[in-house]
Amino acid sequence: MERIALAFSGGLDTSFAAVWLREERGASVITVSVDTGGFSPEEVRRIRARAEEVGAELHVHRDARSRVFEGFVTRLIQGNCLRGGVYPMAVGAERVAQAEAVVEAARKHGADAVAHGSTGAGNDGVRFDAAFRALAPRLAIRAPIRDLAPSRDEEAAYLRERGISVPEHTRLYSVNEGLWGITIGGGETHDSWKEPPEEVYRLTRREEGLPEEEIVLGFERGVPVALDGVALPGVRLVTALNRRAGRHGIGRGIHVGETILGLKGRLAFEAPAAVVLIAAHRELEKLVLTGRQLSLKDRLGEIYGSLLHEGLWFDPVTRDIEAFLDENQRLVTGEVRVRLADRSFAVAGARSPHSLLGCGGAAYGERGAGWSGEEAAGFARLHGLASELAAERDRAAGETAP
Repeated sequence: MERIALAFSGGLDTSFAAVWLREERGASVITVSVDTGGFSPEEVRRIRARAEEVGAELHVHRDARSRVFEGFVTRLIQGNCLRGGVYPMAVGAERVAQAEAVVEAARKHGADAVAHGSTGAGNDGVRFDAAFRALAPRLAIRAPIRDLAPSRDEEAAYLRERGISVPEHTRLYSVNEGLWGITIGGGETHDSWKEPPEEVYRLTRREEGLPEEEIVLGFERGVPVALDGVALPGVRLVTALNRRAGRHGIGRGIHVGETILGLKGRLAFEAPAAVVLIAAHRELEKLVLTGRQLSLKDRLGEIYGSLLHEGLWFDPVTRDIEAFLDENQRLVTGEVRVRLADRSFAVAGARSPHSLLGCGGAAYGERGAGWSGEEAAGFARLHGLASELAAERDRAAGETAP
């Protein structure tokens, strides 16, 4: 009998996958749930009960929240990584952590294969496959949803025929909740003119009458370490900030972009902590880094985010970029003041012991220090010399200079 370790959320797709692998392939299924953020104790119990309901031989649960923060979120902040300039890429990091846990369980319990419940039309199947092959190339990969391509209604009917319950909301929306945010697919997201209803959202339901508030975020080497002067581990800091910013309705958005397969994809997301932390970090590093450092970091950060988002985190080039970030962010330490308001926020100020603002006694637009007016005039002349020479050449040729 084949033994398969299945990445299991207890949702419609993975429930179908567990039953189908057991009944149609005659396999023994080990369900592996991985908490990458958003799991309440009740949710952990629900998933475990669901694993029993779908006939799992064994259920394994792993808490990977710290792994997600320390291994991935820190880099996404340091790189200011936003897909399409808006989406904090909440899911790519989770899939790596989940694949690691599934492979670990497969090895521990002698499984012959690993499996996931992803379709063939999205990003997750590619992410899982790439991670599984990098981590355990000798294990077979099973993907019944991708192979069979059933509709969500067909999956629900298959489970109901076997006496397995199917909550109605799972048929319309696919919701992924993790430390770095929530993504929502299905329903209105398939129509580029529509948006999901208010009741779909969890983190960003605005509290009526909530006054503005100000928070202070502390960073060390480009990583958030404190909220309002209180040092917090990364997971606790992100969780607390999700609550603080989310109750103002901050962090909600819709992203349209290219999927790994080259198709256009659209999803709604909630990521209060992510959007606030990235904006705050960006302002702090403006104080500390030179213009060229910022320019190169922005380009490499975009590449790093794309590699993680597209399932290529195991490519050695990501280690190269991480080494660059370690050096680039060495002095990005300080505090950022952020004002939270109704569905909006603003970075109000930043300070750092390594700030370049006013360094050397100069003040932009007011005074220079360390150089004379004559030297400033000489610099201005040389800076524009190429343009001056080109204009002189055009006049000599009878052309009208701009």
